[in-house]
Amino acid sequence: MTKRLKLQRRGKGSPKYKATIHAKCRVKYGLYDGVKKAQVVNLFTDPVRSAPLAEILFEDGKKDYVISAEGISTGQKLEFGSGANQMTGNVLPLSDIENGTEIFNIERNYGDGGKFVRSSGSSAVIVSKKENQAIVKMPSGKLKLFPLNVRATIGFISSSGRKTKPFVKAGNKYYAMKAKGKPYPTVRGVAMNPADHPFGGGAHHVGHSKSTSRHDPARRKVGAIASKRTGRKKKN
Repeated sequence: MTKRLKLQRRGKGSPKYKATIHAKCRVKYGLYDGVKKAQVVNLFTDPVRSAPLAEILFEDGKKDYVISAEGISTGQKLEFGSGANQMTGNVLPLSDIENGTEIFNIERNYGDGGKFVRSSGSSAVIVSKKENQAIVKMPSGKLKLFPLNVRATIGFISSSGRKTKPFVKAGNKYYAMKAKGKPYPTVRGVAMNPADHPFGGGAHHVGHSKSTSRHDPARRKVGAIASKRTGRKKKN
């Protein structure tokens, strides 16, 4: 009887795989009537996020939190809603944003507060608009369609140097992974025995195609799951 795979053991989660509970706040857009103005009163980090956050104070005294755009500072004025100026850090619907503009924290549906492009240093670009949809180039390079009424923040997320800064020590990597609920260190599948992983055994290489069916059982479902294509892409 062989052991279950690591993904199977993880299941729905347990204390070992649970992300930190020390999140400082939720980050989502509110619902605004017209243009609302706010001032950045504080910039801070959150243990559960890679991107810095900005605490903002609206003119009516209400406080809220947004993902910090590169270049904003404390005391800066921001605008939210349809008709706002197209300046870095302002939040507008896609219908009001010009083509070619960098954006982040994009809503899937109007009012959900932002679902896409939320990690540090990332941004998407509005390519074009047609009928009631906007074509947006995601950080992965994929083109995705969004309704024109969904909102996004102009600019790109700060802390773009996070990926280039080395962890230096294994302890730093351990605590960074622990905050996100990811086990560390991990063992490569090819370094395991055949009884422990489908990629195990042999001379530390898979030895067969990594593509697997979408309907394979959990013990087999590793590698390129239902892959459309494999191998290197041809250069045009």
